[in-house]
Amino acid sequence: MTINWAGFTPWTSLAGGLLIGLAVALLILLNGRIAGISGILGGLLRPSKGDVFWRVAFVAGLIGAPLAYGLAASLPTVTIEAGTPTLIIAGLLVGLGTRYGSGCTSGHGVCGLSRLSVRSLAATITFMATGFVTVFVVRHLLG
Repeated sequence: MTINWAGFTPWTSLAGGLLIGLAVALLILLNGRIAGISGILGGLLRPSKGDVFWRVAFVAGLIGAPLAYGLAASLPTVTIEAGTPTLIIAGLLVGLGTRYGSGCTSGHGVCGLSRLSVRSLAATITFMATGFVTVFVVRHLLG
């Protein structure tokens, strides 16, 4: 594994992290909702009255923000070394994991940890450990 230090962007990353924190804080302060992406998307699959607009607006922001950024500056080049079947299987496994974990990394890692949730701490540790093991197995044992 190599780290692209030339592409390391600490100020841009800091700005992104601050914007995520601001969005999460505003959502819970103004709407009383946790910004877990899997939960927001899951709520759109089973919509309830008065609960759709903010979810659609949040997802539109997730999609629109990089597009808006791309109008102002060049987006980084993303290289994915996996094929389409691998990406589909990985996406399904992530979706399955978020259902069993009662949330995703954003919900537990960003929102849950900031609320000092022990359950979110356990989930985040599990996510991270699973990611480390998966990368090790795929890169060093299989690849």
